[in-house]
Amino acid sequence: MSQITDQTARRRTFAIISHPDAGKTTLTEKLLLYGGAIQLAGSVKARRNQRKATSDWMELEKERGISVTSTVLQFEYKDHVLNLLDTPGHNDFSADTYRTLTAADSAVMLIDNAKGVETQTKKLFAVCRDRGIPIFTFVNKMDHPGRGPLALLTEVEEVLGIASVPVNWPIGQGSDFKGVYDRETKKVHLYSRTAHGATKAELEVLNLDDPRITDVIGADLYQTLLDDIDLLDIAGEGLELEKVARGELTPVFFGSALTNFGVELFLSRFMDIAPAPTVRVADKGPVPAEGPFSGFVFKIQANMDPNHRDRIAFLRVVSGRFEKDMEAAHTRTGKKLRLSRPQRLFAQDRETVEEAYPGDIVGLTNPGAFQLGDTLSSGEIIRFDEVPSFAPEVFSFIRNDDVGRLKHFEKGIQQLCEEGLVDLFWDRRSARREPILGAVGKLQFEVVQHRLRSEYGVESGLEPLGFEVIRWVEGDPVELRSVYWGSNARLVEDDFGNAVVLIMSAWNLQYLEDQNPKLQFFKSRNELDRSRTAERTVRK
Repeated sequence: MSQITDQTARRRTFAIISHPDAGKTTLTEKLLLYGGAIQLAGSVKARRNQRKATSDWMELEKERGISVTSTVLQFEYKDHVLNLLDTPGHNDFSADTYRTLTAADSAVMLIDNAKGVETQTKKLFAVCRDRGIPIFTFVNKMDHPGRGPLALLTEVEEVLGIASVPVNWPIGQGSDFKGVYDRETKKVHLYSRTAHGATKAELEVLNLDDPRITDVIGADLYQTLLDDIDLLDIAGEGLELEKVARGELTPVFFGSALTNFGVELFLSRFMDIAPAPTVRVADKGPVPAEGPFSGFVFKIQANMDPNHRDRIAFLRVVSGRFEKDMEAAHTRTGKKLRLSRPQRLFAQDRETVEEAYPGDIVGLTNPGAFQLGDTLSSGEIIRFDEVPSFAPEVFSFIRNDDVGRLKHFEKGIQQLCEEGLVDLFWDRRSARREPILGAVGKLQFEVVQHRLRSEYGVESGLEPLGFEVIRWVEGDPVELRSVYWGSNARLVEDDFGNAVVLIMSAWNLQYLEDQNPKLQFFKSRNELDRSRTAERTVRK
């Protein structure tokens, strides 16, 4: 077995997806705790002023108590290397989540025991299914009253349309929650609570027929457990890993991230059954892990280190061995780049990385060289079309309220747009020189203003625009200039120089399409780029 094959087999690169408040950040922290990446979890650690490694590193995240940007956390567990991609749960940041999912080989879907399958969970599950990403389910908050395991399994199958198989089974719920039963080993895992779940819980494992069980969980719960086990063995589906890999079956785990119930059991089994990095498809065909180095940029983040104010491009290694200071071809520009100062990422903490393998995420210092979706390769020039663009749904002028800091304002807007947080548009025909921002949700505008203030020292103001629809427009330049857009549409340019029209409503869009049959209207920049590529291919 070669070094690349051996190292690839050790990797598990996965994202955690959920609806807001399902406990995603807590589960992330507990996985780090049991993986040995941190020693204390949550507020206890913060109060003692010890090193705190958490996925929510941005100031706004700490103030609002929500995740607004994806982060990467790499750590080792039982001879495996885990690349954990923590994603925002809020719908307004779904574009960032979708892009991050392109770097994942599997996803952990977190479900609240009391609330079941929620709106954002459905959307993110659909993205995973479309991409063929295997799904593992963790039912959280079993220490709270809820719907119960049978009802939740039924809901997962009926609402999401995927079969489920419980890998373990909860013993009680709410105040009666005592632990979980491992169906493979047929053992009962009992946990003792720790203060705020800050440290690893003491683990006691008993055989199912151990007479002490009834003393711990009570005779009624024990009988209920036996009845549930019989039902699962008779009517339940088996754990078929081929179906899991195809996204047809989701293994289900139960626990409580806050009190550490079931977290370690989940992590251990996940390592065994989650997929290692595998073949990805580029424009010239499949790219196996063995072979020359290749990878793609799925995220750009500015100002992770406030002391340096740099920009980091997150590169997912797809194939080969990445080495510090190696040279690689930049597919979009055709240039050779020396990949110096590569970094291993752990939230906002970073350290120099000497090498990386398929599945790993490498941070590259980005002096404007990289854009979302860029491909790097050391062998044949290839291109991965992994990272989608998203059409914004709300629009607003943004103005600089401090004339003396115009350069800081322009730099901040440019860098935040390069991250994909918002889209940037310009109305070249208007006397107004303020940029127009487009976002998936209004909360993204708040993040832009907050980051302009905290990271660039700039105060800004917003002037909302009433447009609800956006289309990229392609056509003869003369034809395009002759169009009368009226008061319900505005012709602008995106930051790549493409013609874009902002439209008040779907009805107005239909009218424009009917009146201008020689123009093509595209829902996204990706759609426009694919059309241009197809046209160039036909011409050749």
